[in-house]
Amino acid sequence: MRENDMLEKEEIFSKVLRAGRRTYFFDVRATKADDYYITITESKKFTEEDGSFHFKKHKIYLYKEDFSAFAEILEEMTSYVLNHKGEEVISERHQKDFKKEYGSDKPEVQRSSFTDIDFDDI
Repeated sequence: MRENDMLEKEEIFSKVLRAGRRTYFFDVRATKADDYYITITESKKFTEEDGSFHFKKHKIYLYKEDFSAFAEILEEMTSYVLNHKGEEVISERHQKDFKKEYGSDKPEVQRSSFTDIDFDDI
């Protein structure tokens, strides 16, 4: 493997943010020209009904020429949200014991128990 290929795959600097079912990976990587850029990867775990699971990943690449504008807009957006809604998380989906009901959004109907009747009894 060429030296440039090794440099491109080298982990220069990384941080991980675990946030419930989501994990965010922040990685500094090098271009073939030995310049640095950042990748931000969101990995989200999905569990199937049979207990198996898979991950969906989304990645963005952020280059040095965009750092300043990106940081400015991110700060503006986060400040807007916090100023208008505060820091309290109000969505029940963010509670540790939240379980999504699969199938439908209708409330679950409680059914009463029944008695087994033989048609000969009628």
